[in-house]
This record gives sequence, C-alpha cells and structure tokens, in this order.
Amino acid sequence: MSTAAVSAPRVVRTIAELRKEIGNYRAAAPQGGKVGLVPTMGFLHEGHASLIRRSAEENGLTVLSVFVNPLQFGPNEDFDRYPRDEKRDLTVASEAGANLVFMPDVKEMYPRPSQTSILIGGITDRLCGASRPGHFDGVGVVVSKLFNLVQPDRAYFGLKDAQQVAVVTRMAEDLNVPVEIVPCPIVRDADGLALSSRNVYLTPEEREQALVLSRTLRLVPEWIREGLTASELTDRMKRQIREMPLADIDYVEALTYPDLLPPEESAPLASSPASLLVAVAVRFGRTRLIDNILLPAAKG
Repeated sequence: MSTAAVSAPRVVRTIAELRKEIGNYRAAAPQGGKVGLVPTMGFLHEGHASLIRRSAEENGLTVLSVFVNPLQFGPNEDFDRYPRDEKRDLTVASEAGANLVFMPDVKEMYPRPSQTSILIGGITDRLCGASRPGHFDGVGVVVSKLFNLVQPDRAYFGLKDAQQVAVVTRMAEDLNVPVEIVPCPIVRDADGLALSSRNVYLTPEEREQALVLSRTLRLVPEWIREGLTASELTDRMKRQIREMPLADIDYVEALTYPDLLPPEESAPLASSPASLLVAVAVRFGRTRLIDNILLPAAKG
C-alpha cells in the first residue's frame, strides 16, 4: 500500500487554502506531476472510494471536494435533509488515498447569490434534466468553479449518473477546459443495488423492492437480442418494475450515448450503430433512485 493510502489527507475549507496547497504541490512536483479531482457531495461510500483510488493510482495529487451544492436542488428536493457526515467522509478519503480534501461551506462557494448560469443544451433535455429542471445548470456552475479552482489534469465521475458524465464531458469540450473526464464503473452492493448516498433513506421494504431496478437492467441485453425496439424494450421494463407496488416510475428510457438521442424507433436496438444508455429513475417512498446500463454499438 502506498504512503498516500494510509496518510491522513490535508483538509482545507477556503478557496485561498485550496489554491495555496495546489500551488505548493505544483511547485514541488517533478515535471509532469498530475492533479486528479474527485467532485462529490459527501456521505461517501465505496462508489466514491473507487473514484478516489483510481485518481490516486493515476495522479501525484488527488483532490477530493465535499460540497452539497444548493444550485442543483429544486425547491421541493432534499437539500436540507441530504445526508452529511464529515467524520465518515474523512475516514473514507484517508483509506482510499485522497491527499487534499476541500470542504467549503455555501458562503465560501457562493459569497453572493450566483448570477451566472451554465446551460448545457440538448443532452440535458431528457432523463434527469427533464424531470429535475435546472439541475444540470447547477451542476455546470459548481463543476466549472471546481475546474477553475483546482485546474485538474483529470476529473473522475461515476457512471451511475451517466447523464452527468455526458454533460460534464460536453461542457469541458465546448469550453476547451484542459481536463480529461474519466468515467468510472457503477459500484453495487452485494444484492445488486447501485450504491448511492440516498440509499440510507430507504426502509427495509423499500430497499428490497428497489432491487427490481438492477434485476431489470441485467435482463436488458437479453431482451435486446430478441430484436426489441426502444419502445418495446422500455414498455417491457416498465411492466417488470411496476410489479413492485412501491415503485413510482419517473422515467425508463433507451437513448444513444453520449448524445442522448432517441434511437430510430422502427429499428431493433440490436442493430444500433451507436452505443446505448438504458436508464431508469424510480421513487420508492420519498427516495428517488437512478440506475442504468451502457451497451456498446452493434458490431459490423
């Protein structure tokens, strides 16, 4: 195990401290020393830890940000009750190999109400962008701020929110931000449930019924091989999910990836010339869960 994996990370809470620490690293690092950024909203779990570990393997300095960003929450969403646990976060950060943890409060990140917005069009028109208006505008602002503050060589995002990965990648491309966006695989519990900070909200019964999401997604490749079109696939998925009485479907969609466009309706998905994202968002009680499967383009 590397020294970084067992050393407690340095915790900074102000932008000035963050810039100073990164400046010190860049001044002392050998030529080519890289900086990795792992942006999070905290309440860290193994999914976040996997991002930190990958960054620690690929960069000389790994910066973890822990900030519950109010701009990406709607007026009736869970900003105030979003789970927070600083001690837990620092334990995960230390064990996974983060070197620097940026933990600002809202006033530090937004000393005045933000009058700047970043609208990423097209790929935010569907999925969570459609059901959570303004969400990705808030993501764009905070991620842009973090990119400007840290100036990372690489930034790590989990594919559980595949739309967010597509949005951030496109934003960086369109704005010529010199950062490599590194998508990382979904991490699941032993029962198949995709790890999420919001899983803590689930009652035992809700959690048991939520397993229908991963069970359904595991069947998607087989159903596509049967020759289903996009609407036939999503209809079949909805029927299976609705067998759980607590499931309240927000969306079930099959789209090309990363452009998030509807595939040709009359064509079987098995012949798609583009990669496919099959994504779901379903509420169980008060808890909204997302999950997905990414499939490569048809060969030939």
